[in-house]
Amino acid sequence: MHWKDGEPSLDTVRDVVDALKQAGLTPGVVFDANVGYKVSDRYMRDTAPALHLGLPKNRVMVAPKGVPADPYVLQVAKDYDATIVTNDRFRDWAEDYADVMNAKDPVRGGYKNGKLWLSLDRKAAVGKQ
Repeated sequence: MHWKDGEPSLDTVRDVVDALKQAGLTPGVVFDANVGYKVSDRYMRDTAPALHLGLPKNRVMVAPKGVPADPYVLQVAKDYDATIVTNDRFRDWAEDYADVMNAKDPVRGGYKNGKLWLSLDRKAAVGKQ
């Protein structure tokens, strides 16, 4: 959410979701419970972000209040053998989820010159020029 200008935005996540779809992937998104307060003025359940992102509700999760999203992200990656898209290093969870952390390199990303880039693999990256 913070990749573009450091400001939290669902539009940023939507850009990533759209790029992943264009790459033929099936994205799912896990948010911290405070997502609604970061982008709006209220708590949000799964439905509102799912609608904004153009994803089915069953592919968007807002972590319960008071619980960090990181273990959910890591558990979903483990359960679905999924690749994580993040710039987070998950240092607090590395020991508990070592198998996930060592299984696949996460996709990194950000914006350069106003354009989204994703390191979908080491040979080619979406949006990088």
